[in-house]
Amino acid sequence: MPMTIPILPESKCSSCKTSSCCTYITQPIKKPRDQSDYKNLLWQVSHENVSVFKDGDGWYLMIDGRCEHLQPDGRCGIYESRPDACREHSDESCEFDRVLSADFKLFFPTYESLLAHCRKKFKDWGKEEVEPKKKSKKKS
Repeated sequence: MPMTIPILPESKCSSCKTSSCCTYITQPIKKPRDQSDYKNLLWQVSHENVSVFKDGDGWYLMIDGRCEHLQPDGRCGIYESRPDACREHSDESCEFDRVLSADFKLFFPTYESLLAHCRKKFKDWGKEEVEPKKKSKKKS
């Protein structure tokens, strides 16, 4: 059974009512470089609650999903034994101060939004296969 651990008054967490940082996870991913990379991203954002964004630090996969230990009052039910990622999270620049998406340079919450980006980025996007240029035969 989860136990309630008081949040210190000097922490922003004690004033936060949304617990936004506990309702999603982000995972750094390699910068997509070619159509194959983007096709993989299209597959990923096709899944429920999955989006992709780029900010000043790089590219990330974001998965929306409330932490199972988050209590109705916004407190952590396993605070004493919380994972390292939670322990390392700083409230210095959190959603309490500004919305996460304010730092996004690119954001693709849906398949359609990423597909539109792919079509702009790659002129030959959507063609089954791009045929290699044929060598011209010289007449002798």
